[in-house]
Amino acid sequence: MPAEPWPLLVFARAPVAGEVKTRLIPALGAQQATELHRRLVLGTLRRACAARAARVQLWIAGDPGHAFVRACARRFRVPLFEQRGADLGRRMIHAFAHALAAEDRAARCVLVGSDCPAQTVQDLEQAADALDSHDAVLQPAHDGGYVLVALRCPQPQLFDAIEWGGPRVTEQTLQRAASLGLSVHLLRPLPDLDSAADLQRAREQGWIDA
Repeated sequence: MPAEPWPLLVFARAPVAGEVKTRLIPALGAQQATELHRRLVLGTLRRACAARAARVQLWIAGDPGHAFVRACARRFRVPLFEQRGADLGRRMIHAFAHALAAEDRAARCVLVGSDCPAQTVQDLEQAADALDSHDAVLQPAHDGGYVLVALRCPQPQLFDAIEWGGPRVTEQTLQRAASLGLSVHLLRPLPDLDSAADLQRAREQGWIDA
């Protein structure tokens, strides 16, 4: 693992019923879907805070003043920031630039979402390690997106012309990286949790409580 501390950014949404885990609302109802979202955010923060040498930051889409969000920041003793940008790519560009500029001697930064209970502390640490020899790291999701992206320095062009939310996000990002001459390390692909089938699998695998 890197000896120097490295910023680890957790991207999450404020848990507003009807606005999170919307694909699960037909199966669970809005309140239970929101409770699941809360559990996923807490699990992600636990893993992040267990990663060696990581300086965890919580980046929120929606209201950063939400009671749950502020409670998370206090409980895990992490700084809280608001995501800014018109789409996911712009929000990640802003977060990477802020984190790498603010951290003294930081030469690596890892960013994760909060929808992947299968992700482990080892995945996070491997991403930071891989930046010793690569410009970027991606952890693909089974649906074509990715659940982790790590960079040695800000790369705003990497996130241009990406169809966010579509099935080709990883493919398009790799194409952008190649066009920019960036070396990319791929971690093992993982499922994220968006659908009722994803939830059932997560329960069967013990990634979340039944």
